[in-house]
Amino acid sequence: MTGTRTAEDTPVRETRRGVLLPLVRPVARTVPWWALAAGGGLGLLAAAVPRLSGGEVTPWAGMNALRAAALCFALGAAFLLDDPARQTTAAVPVRRVLRHALRCGLLLPVAAAWWTTAVLLVPQEARPPAGAVTLEAATALALALAGAAYAVRRRGADRPGQAVSATLLVTAVLAPLLSPADWALFTTPGDPHWGDGRGHWTLLLCGALLAVAVCCTEPVRPFQPVRRLRKRPEGPKGGSGGAAPRDGKGRGGGGGGGGEKP
Repeated sequence: MTGTRTAEDTPVRETRRGVLLPLVRPVARTVPWWALAAGGGLGLLAAAVPRLSGGEVTPWAGMNALRAAALCFALGAAFLLDDPARQTTAAVPVRRVLRHALRCGLLLPVAAAWWTTAVLLVPQEARPPAGAVTLEAATALALALAGAAYAVRRRGADRPGQAVSATLLVTAVLAPLLSPADWALFTTPGDPHWGDGRGHWTLLLCGALLAVAVCCTEPVRPFQPVRRLRKRPEGPKGGSGGAAPRDGKGRGGGGGGGGEKP
């Protein structure tokens, strides 16, 4: 049984691979690089503010500079799934999760190189631990992608980036004011609750990645059971084959009665 399934699945996988590889160049052309470039440029400028200030840079300033940089890049990444030709590419025999994964695969190397540059722009004496601040940046990026994927799955939006980026910006502004104090999400490395905040950021990252994985799949169509049509009993085809006469006399009876007459 296993060998039979593998033999049957092999042509399908080869077909998907043959369709997916030619999609790399067209998808790369449709990726909104302008939005990523704008967000990345603003992010690098925000990360360079402590170095350009010329004065003494504190760890608090370095941490907030990298947070602002991560937010700027996430705002640009919210446009990653914008595709005016989505209704056309939906007919391609490649699942939505693969098409979205292709876009994310094009983004990740660029994001890694950009984030490395942003971290190095902060002076070393004010630079926070790379792993801890990278956790926050990855969470912001995952939240942006989750919002875009949800808009595509739920509403079939071709350009969800503008609404998602606006929502993410408002959330980032209100989060320090409305988040519980014991979560310690926006603390600095010297804070006693720094470790607790890292744990909460990890939970947020896992939730955002799970949302991305769920929203990138094809929506499940509601199950509609096939109802069997009950055939109604058909009546006699002829007009004379309707209901029996009320006097109880059939055709034969009428004929017999006619024979009894003199």
